Amino acid sequence: MTDDQAAEPPVAHTAGQPADQATDQHFEDPTGTSLWRPLQLLTAGIDASIAQVYADADIEGVKPTWVMELLRLYLQGPMTITELAESVGRTHSALSQKVAAMRTAGLVRTTPGPDARTKRVTLTAKSRRLAPRLAAEWRATEAALAELEAEIPYPISRAVADVEQALARKSFRDRITERLREDPAWRGE
Repeated sequence: MTDDQAAEPPVAHTAGQPADQATDQHFEDPTGTSLWRPLQLLTAGIDASIAQVYADADIEGVKPTWVMELLRLYLQGPMTITELAESVGRTHSALSQKVAAMRTAGLVRTTPGPDARTKRVTLTAKSRRLAPRLAAEWRATEAALAELEAEIPYPISRAVADVEQALARKSFRDRITERLREDPAWRGE
C-alpha cells in the first residue's frame, strides 16, 4: 500500500451515482423531485393516447404534435415556414425541424419560396385525404378535454391562463436566473 492509499479513506458509492460525484458528500440528485415532470408526463400520456387512436384507425406516419400544422395547411393553403410558424405560435427553427420530419413522413412537400431564403410548405395527397379525419380527432380531443375539465375542481385551461399571467409579471427566465445567482454551484464555487 502506498502512502497516498493509506491517507485517503475508501469512498462509498451510492447506487447509480458516478464515482466522481460520490466523493462530494453535499451533492444531492436534484431530479428526485419535480414540479414540472408530472405535467410533462401528463401531456406525453395524452399524446400517446391520441397516437393510439391513430394506430387503431390505421392512420400511419402522423404524430399528434403535427396535426395543428397539417390542419392549418389544409384550411389555409400552402405557406412559407415563417408564415406557418407564426400561424401556430412557434419559432421558425422549431417549425423548420417539424416540417423536415413531416416531409420525411410523406405528409408535406417543400418548394422554394418567394425568395432564395424561404421554403413553401404544401400538403401531399396523403395529408389532404387524412385532414378531415384529423379534424374529427381534434374536435373529439377538445370535447374529451372539456369533459375532463368538468370533472376536476380547477380546470387545466384556467391553470394555464393563471401561469401565463404570472409569467407576464415575471418571466420564467428571470425566475431561474434569480435562483442561479444564489446557488454557489452555478457560480462555480
